[in-house]
Amino acid sequence: VSILSQWMAIDLYIRELDTLSFELSINRCSEKLANLANDILLKESASEDQKTNTWNQTGPQNNLKLQHSLALPAQLPSGADLPSCTECNDGESQIRMSKLPGNPKHKLALNITEKREDSPLPSPSHRPMGRTPSGGQLRKMFTESQIGRSSFRKLLEPSISERPGSTPYRVVLGDVKEKLMNTRRRLELLLEDLPCDRDTSEYYDTSDKLLEPLLLCYQSLQSCGSSVLADGRLADLIRRVATFGMVLMKLDVRQESGRHTETLDAITSYLDLGVYSEWDEQKKLDFLTRELKGKRPLVPPYIQVTADVQEVLDTFRVAAELGSDALGAYVISMASNASDVLAVELLQKDARLTVSGDLGRPCPGGTLRVVPLFETVNDLREAGPAIRKLLSIDWYRDHIIKNHNGHQEVMVGYSDSGKDAGRFTAAWELYKAQEDVVAACNAFGIKVTLFHGRGGSIGRGGGPTYLAIQSQPPGSVMGTLRSTEQGEMVQAKFGLPQTSVRQLEIYTTAVLLATLRPPQPPRDDKWRGVMEEISRVSCAQYRSTVYENPEFIKYFQEATPQAELGYLNIGSRPAKRRTTPGISNLRAIPWVFAWTQTRLVLPAWLGVGRGLQDACDKGHTHELRAMYEEWPFFQSTVDLIEMVVAKADAPMAKHYDDVLVHDAGRRTLGAELRQELARTENCVLAVSGHKKLSANNRSLRKLIDSRLTYLNPMNMLQVEVLRRLRQDDDNRKLRDALLITINGIAAGMRNTG
Repeated sequence: VSILSQWMAIDLYIRELDTLSFELSINRCSEKLANLANDILLKESASEDQKTNTWNQTGPQNNLKLQHSLALPAQLPSGADLPSCTECNDGESQIRMSKLPGNPKHKLALNITEKREDSPLPSPSHRPMGRTPSGGQLRKMFTESQIGRSSFRKLLEPSISERPGSTPYRVVLGDVKEKLMNTRRRLELLLEDLPCDRDTSEYYDTSDKLLEPLLLCYQSLQSCGSSVLADGRLADLIRRVATFGMVLMKLDVRQESGRHTETLDAITSYLDLGVYSEWDEQKKLDFLTRELKGKRPLVPPYIQVTADVQEVLDTFRVAAELGSDALGAYVISMASNASDVLAVELLQKDARLTVSGDLGRPCPGGTLRVVPLFETVNDLREAGPAIRKLLSIDWYRDHIIKNHNGHQEVMVGYSDSGKDAGRFTAAWELYKAQEDVVAACNAFGIKVTLFHGRGGSIGRGGGPTYLAIQSQPPGSVMGTLRSTEQGEMVQAKFGLPQTSVRQLEIYTTAVLLATLRPPQPPRDDKWRGVMEEISRVSCAQYRSTVYENPEFIKYFQEATPQAELGYLNIGSRPAKRRTTPGISNLRAIPWVFAWTQTRLVLPAWLGVGRGLQDACDKGHTHELRAMYEEWPFFQSTVDLIEMVVAKADAPMAKHYDDVLVHDAGRRTLGAELRQELARTENCVLAVSGHKKLSANNRSLRKLIDSRLTYLNPMNMLQVEVLRRLRQDDDNRKLRDALLITINGIAAGMRNTG
């Protein structure tokens, strides 16, 4: 996938260069660009001479010489003349072509006049001709040239250092295109698993190498007064290369922390060091740190391991071969301790040493960013201490500063935390975890980017982007933010260019505002105390229903299409992590998806009503309303729950129970859940002060009402299809009909998982 992505990027750049080469068919350039063009022509001429000599020795004499695609004309057309030599502001004189060579073997003939006596600058003849600015300097020049200066203003400014030549831009861009075509061919060979022995100088392996000649062309156009051309297609291409690099989009690698523990178990057992998983946390950290400081590989080359362990080792090897130029971050799901991060760092280091030895050269790019993902409530509570422990280790802190510019990325998961403790408790624990992680990084002078693993539905952390960003803890959004977009939301948010631009505007605006004007924190500790109490009661009620009620799992399987979802090819991952029954092994996506289909949307509100009512009964109604008015986090949490409750439909959920649930005790459980939904609605309205649901969002209320005309028939059809399918589960037509109803309800609810 990564190689194919690189091929697509290179192909796009080649097509852009075709148009750009035609647009830049001009002969005024800077001295540095003229030198580069001369070097290219001399190199190609030498190559042609070598080919000619070979043909003269081995082939017929009547073979035609290859002509240079950008050969210079032998003479100018009749009446044509080049621009006259004029003095520039910096004391350099422009160069006039006195004679155009007919043979491209010869260097561009340039007459350089002597330096003016009153010029403070040395003449071009006394300057180092072959040196060009570094990639970083050129990138800085490009960035500075884009700030606060329009192309029209640049045209009015005095020009500097103009160099008439013979289409030098086409010479340089032609060389760029040739290397890009070599790069594309190399990728095609890699895709076909064929050997490729091209010299690294013949193709581009990093975006910096591709940017260097493009930035040099940009600088030349600016210095010669062609700012309009510089800020056109060329600037667009430079921005694309700087943004998307050689791969369009870097892929993240993700693996569960337990798989890394299993791998280290196999290695330490093979080396007679003991069983890694049985060690305490400090012993693990001591072992990992000691190995990270060493210079030898840890994994023996011919170790015999299980297929699962081999898969982990192979993944690290492929990541080392591709490098950070093609891959983004290595995300550790279900992370809980500092040792989870160091384990990945060690396996990554070992793979890079092995691959580097096999290649006979350093691995491409740098090391991948290692990003711990804290998901469950307990893990979120340990996120801050884990980051503090990591940064207190000298090796890791130096590694972050040296290889990642002093930048730590931490991911927080919304899905499993919500399934673990309910939406309200998860939201509060996520808020506190972010505060703690930011404080830990600030204490060590390390910058932090929080990566939000949000789903498409409210139960998995979804919701309006702007509202979500504006309700983050103060200081958690300092100019940077990462967030996942669920598959079903990509088409809705980025399916059209106009909507894509709109989404980028929303992200940019929200991040800038959250950085420059951070959201308000809780007014005092009393508000935090109220939140803790609501969270405690809400979590207790959620867990007593979902995990402690023995009838709940059976009710869930009967009242929802959860069991049938596993038969349909509509998910990117298996519905369960393991085949054993239970809510804990069920993934968050089908958990939320199933309840959304019945219109009960239980994961997004269960426990909230009981928690809010308990707070009101204890006399905190005034504080709750003040929190809603003044605290963005609390307001957004209540508003999102209110929106979900507005989408829920208790009568429709009752219809599912009446037709599909046959046990009386389980029907009673369904009735209790619908009573909790009514309690949640009343408590949310009491806190927000609204007279009815979504009163502060009339457009949403209108949209929900307009969808009912086709949502209700879809649900009725789904109930009947489920009833029949459970009597004849091999009926292909019924399965197809179920899939149609699932898609229809998901479209109407605007949420899947």
